[in-house]
Amino acid sequence: MTAIRAIIADDEKALRTYLRSLLSKVWPELIICAEAENGPQALELVEVLQPDIAFLDIRMPGFSGIEVAERMTVPSRVVFITAFDTYAVEAFKKAAVDYLLKPVTEERLRMTVERLKKQINAAEESPDSITQTVKKLLSEIKAGSEPQFLEWIKARQGDEIRLIQVNDIYYFKAEDKYKLIKTLQGEHLIRTSIRRLEESLDQIRFRRVHRGTIVNIGKIKAVHRSLSGRLDISLYELPDKLTVSRSYASFFKQM
Repeated sequence: MTAIRAIIADDEKALRTYLRSLLSKVWPELIICAEAENGPQALELVEVLQPDIAFLDIRMPGFSGIEVAERMTVPSRVVFITAFDTYAVEAFKKAAVDYLLKPVTEERLRMTVERLKKQINAAEESPDSITQTVKKLLSEIKAGSEPQFLEWIKARQGDEIRLIQVNDIYYFKAEDKYKLIKTLQGEHLIRTSIRRLEESLDQIRFRRVHRGTIVNIGKIKAVHRSLSGRLDISLYELPDKLTVSRSYASFFKQM
């Protein structure tokens, strides 16, 4: 049997590495032939390498994962990766398209892998039907409307005012009269209240973990439960730990 090849496209290296590691565990025969960190790069890799499968993050610089799928001329099977994006997930279900929710779990990935194997082994989908599936997905998404939320924040770092993309923020934390923003590049300060931030942010992507803390769900690596039942969050690429208060624990117990 011909080896199955795939590419992984996500703008965060840690997430690409994590997914590659999980795939090597649940599907060791799969060959990851390339990785992309943005939409245009992902599209180029698909067109040149013609992989059997493309794992595409929904939100990437340049093109979104959905825009990459729309522009593809190669009939690769697509698995979308998203961080609790309700409107997109509903469209995936209606169009019968595979998707993975961040943080990707081994159990969910195994289900996706088994479905992909069955499709490939049974040749369930012809190139034309794969293309039609993607077109159906696009029509479902365009039929809905994506709400507008805060995408950029002006924040102070030392004597400088910086413009920070919301997707790059790991968490917001209240500290006295200021609110701390944590990114890979360091800490930044703003005066906006936690309540005002919560109202301005996409609550599918950002959740309160404490009265004074909001976390970016896409940056969560794992949720740990202590013997006492306390939940602690660990993050990709940062050593910081966030404790979940009881008032906000119900959502994170599902992860």
